[in-house]
Amino acid sequence: MASYLQIEDLTKSYGDRMLFDGVTFGVEEGDKIGIVAKNGTGKSTLLSIIAGREDADSGRVVWRNGLRVGYLEQKPDFDGNPTVAEAALQSDDPVAAIVRDYEGAIASGDAVRIEALAHEMDAASAWDYQDRLHRLLTRLNLPDLTARVQTLSGGQRKRVALASVLMREPDLIILDEPTNHLDIEVIEWIENYLKRSRVTILMVTHDRYFLDRVCNRIIEIDNRQIYSYDGNYDYYLRRRAERIEAMTAELAKVRNTLRREQEWMSRQPQARAGKAKFRIDSFYELKDRQRNGIRPEKDVDLDVKASYIGSKIFEAEHISKSFGEKVILRDFSYTFARYEKVGLIGANGVGKSTFIKLLQGLLPVDSGQWNVGETVRFGYYSQDGINFNREKKVIDAITEIAEEVDTGDYKLSPMQFLNRFLFSPADQQKYIHTLSGGELCRLHLATVLMRQPNFLILDEPTNDLDIVTLGILEEYLTEFKGCLIVISHDRYFLDNIAEHLFVMEGNGVVKDFPGTYSEYAEWHREQEAARQREQAVAKPAPQRQKAERPAKMSFKERKEFEALSAEIEALTAEKEALEAKFNSGDTLDDVAALSARYEEVKELLDEKEMRWLELSEKE
Repeated sequence: MASYLQIEDLTKSYGDRMLFDGVTFGVEEGDKIGIVAKNGTGKSTLLSIIAGREDADSGRVVWRNGLRVGYLEQKPDFDGNPTVAEAALQSDDPVAAIVRDYEGAIASGDAVRIEALAHEMDAASAWDYQDRLHRLLTRLNLPDLTARVQTLSGGQRKRVALASVLMREPDLIILDEPTNHLDIEVIEWIENYLKRSRVTILMVTHDRYFLDRVCNRIIEIDNRQIYSYDGNYDYYLRRRAERIEAMTAELAKVRNTLRREQEWMSRQPQARAGKAKFRIDSFYELKDRQRNGIRPEKDVDLDVKASYIGSKIFEAEHISKSFGEKVILRDFSYTFARYEKVGLIGANGVGKSTFIKLLQGLLPVDSGQWNVGETVRFGYYSQDGINFNREKKVIDAITEIAEEVDTGDYKLSPMQFLNRFLFSPADQQKYIHTLSGGELCRLHLATVLMRQPNFLILDEPTNDLDIVTLGILEEYLTEFKGCLIVISHDRYFLDNIAEHLFVMEGNGVVKDFPGTYSEYAEWHREQEAARQREQAVAKPAPQRQKAERPAKMSFKERKEFEALSAEIEALTAEKEALEAKFNSGDTLDDVAALSARYEEVKELLDEKEMRWLELSEKE
């Protein structure tokens, strides 16, 4: 495999805070690498340095000459206020520039310019490129190419940025949290696209199913060092546990030896005056090994008990809500049970956040009513974040809420409570506007739990939380003695937490599915396959004798037909070459990759030949 990228001895710090030190690793063609670490350990910074957006303190990044690289930032920014089409076509490619101008002319309705640019499209053979743009944006649920980027939601802007990256057909893609703020349907499409694609990937994501299904290598940043594992996320978890067990055992031996040597070193100087100098040197070496070994890092402590909740929770009675012609709920009724845990899913824009605001009385209903039990105490983690004065210090903002925090077993001061959420005394003096995304999430979570709610409502709690904290949150919610409704695009999180799902299907319909998200996804696939089979059976067989003669090929179709012949010839040659390799009897080092490519070539060949046949009927 060809080397694409070498990272050599990278070091980065902010003030006296060291993120990573002497990081070295390589990226080869075909690698799909996931980078995992706790928040604040430099994952996004590392990607930014590799992408050339930020400087390291020392070390270097060496790229293969001529490599095409795409970079998806965690929070994409677009110059000016382009349309979706213009933003997706931000490329130096002259064909992209022609298509961008053509889409702009269509959006403006300038007939003269449209006609002139159509000739340029013909000359540059740009129609296929435009088709690929339209198909990609449709797949990403961005059908309105004329919409202005500044009017879009965060998730929609992320999808536009992803389309821009993919349209450039890079050799290597750097992805920073590609699944944040996206709905599950789009995440699964991107997951399948990247899994099938031959593109090389370097990414940071907290989506564990995404990591497991896309990546063939995991790099962990831990204690300012990196550890590389060849395998998917599940394999990484097993090997990491073995590494920590081995290092912990080694550290225990060092500590035992150090204890004996400490006793020797503590004796009167004259008692050891004649001893060998190497033993004294060895003592200090042992101290260094202990200091640089595994230093147990604190994790978020969510040990806050829910307040008592009675047998009556609340009932929804014939709730309806619309905004103009957009129907959010239509005659929704449900009786919530004690300790019930529900996942709320649906496409972006279907009204999930509105649903939970209605439930809490934050928005008025059009008709129907909620009957809430007297003991119910809501805790709301909002997707919009915390409503704090961002010029306040962390400790001051928390103290304003309560001078004392009751965890259910004992009481803590605000300072003690914040320390359990990994805010050190120094961190507590930070101004809120200086906090990172992960720190804001932890602070938000602290403000929710410090009130001891017994009915938690969580709107996208997994955005910006690292994998370790997600695992702790999952464990807490599993044991939570109260009710829970959670909106999340994290399928792993939903599978671990939700006992059943509310599926918002649109037009006010809410389906109650009795199972996990993975079970729902499998059921939905089966339903869709059955529907397609029914349509195929119901569709009448074509009457060839009555069929009208197909229209003549358009100019665009003629160009496509000519290109297909060459593509079919090339694919056929590649298929035959692969078959020759398999039949040669030679030992193949990369048989798995060759087999995968063989299947891909066969599939592409079938697809191209079918399209060639369709067009040939117009000859």
